Amino acid sequence: MNPEYILKDPSQVFSPGLLFYKTLITRNIQALVKRVGNPDRLRPHVKTHKTRQIVRMEREAGITKQKCATIAEAEMVAQCETPDILLSYPMVGPNCARFAQLVRKYPGSKFSVIADHAGGIQQLSDAMKKAEVTAEVLLDIDVGQHRTGIAAGPAAKQLYETIACSPGLKPGGFHVYDGHNHQHPLEDRKAAVQAMLAPVLEIRDALVKAGLPVPRMVCGGTPTFPVFATLDIAGAECSPGTCVLNDFNYGTWFQEMSDFTHAALVLTRVISRPTPTRVTFDLGYKAVASDPPAGKRCVLLDIKGEHVLQNEEHLVVETLAAERFQPGDVAYAMPAHICPTSAMHQFAYVVENGQVVDKWEIAARDRVLTV
Repeated sequence: MNPEYILKDPSQVFSPGLLFYKTLITRNIQALVKRVGNPDRLRPHVKTHKTRQIVRMEREAGITKQKCATIAEAEMVAQCETPDILLSYPMVGPNCARFAQLVRKYPGSKFSVIADHAGGIQQLSDAMKKAEVTAEVLLDIDVGQHRTGIAAGPAAKQLYETIACSPGLKPGGFHVYDGHNHQHPLEDRKAAVQAMLAPVLEIRDALVKAGLPVPRMVCGGTPTFPVFATLDIAGAECSPGTCVLNDFNYGTWFQEMSDFTHAALVLTRVISRPTPTRVTFDLGYKAVASDPPAGKRCVLLDIKGEHVLQNEEHLVVETLAAERFQPGDVAYAMPAHICPTSAMHQFAYVVENGQVVDKWEIAARDRVLTV
């Protein structure tokens, strides 16, 4: 175990408790900037941490743009006086009016949003016009995940033109998220990115030739960040999220990203010794993300054993080392997926030099702040 993880006084932490290691987070932010060479090329995703403090740490490193998935995240970032905020989620129904209200309430930030359908564009335009505000809209390009977006082609070009002539909206470029590209070998990810980019760049060039601005392309996530960081594409912005905290899965799958340190753990304690070879911890799937398969949701550091059962508030481990554990003993768990794990906790205990020095509210875990 990294000795920087060990708390000198773990009694300060109620378990299960989320731990953020501030020094390690700082290193990860520095590594982000070093990868791209210029912080203007970064638009990190706040979904991983959902905290004002990390947004401010990134601002201190020169990062002025943020990416969000919810209106609450966008408002939290605006409260940090971030100059440029992208809400990378289609606005429909009453959320269109909420987004317009957000734009009106925080005039110091420039907001943009994504869209992929004429109906959604019309709803958003109506709301913006009614609120007498404007925002840029990035066309969401489907490059293979088939979750949201429109395939690069004539229909996408036409939809971009629709954005350009819609009241309250301005064409802001493309959103190019390739969440399906998580091939473990870097060379495979490079090939996948190059293949998907060709039609995107073709439609961009056609729009520019027709006189429409395509000022930016917000590209990729954490897995393809190492690829986009090396590409020379005009207006391209990289939007990694996970690597500011990192987690077990990405740290294991993407070996070329070893410059990013695991900066978040969950402290847990032994609550029972039900059999001679079993230890039960207070680490259920209400404290660590359950989207990885059962048995692979976290790694208990320095404990060899099989995770045989996990319920809402219990994690049962079968281990030959069970005898060394007593109720109340502390262990440290590295989440397999940190983003939803963060959202399960009201706050994170902030650790520096083995001491708990602060608590950071996971502010945007809620769906609504004030808007």
